Amino acid sequence: MKKKIITFLLIIIGLIIYLILGEHLNIFFKCPIRSVFHLYCPGCGSTRMLRSLIHGNIYQAFRFNPLLFIAIPLYIIYLLLNLWAEKKGKISITKKLEPNIWYFLIFLFVTYGILRNIPLFKFLAPTLIK
Repeated sequence: MKKKIITFLLIIIGLIIYLILGEHLNIFFKCPIRSVFHLYCPGCGSTRMLRSLIHGNIYQAFRFNPLLFIAIPLYIIYLLLNLWAEKKGKISITKKLEPNIWYFLIFLFVTYGILRNIPLFKFLAPTLIK
């Protein structure tokens, strides 16, 4: 369990360092799907979303990637509940989830990726609020 906590913290620290250094050195990665196909993937705007969160601009963060803005905190809560369950000696939450939930999440992200490229749903594309 300590390994999981340390791994989680290292990932968070690495992400924060990447965001801070990236802003000063302008070394952010470009989305390969956006670069090659000129389409928004479900993750497009996530780096800008995290940068906006670091600067305290919550609404702008939401506009860059609404799905991940909602999904990331839920995933962190899920991980914390999983760690807490393991610490208490209870069965892991992951083992309780049915495959249908995972299928739904895959469907949600794929559908989101498709919809944000349709003009009718352009509000889902990463948008800079001025």
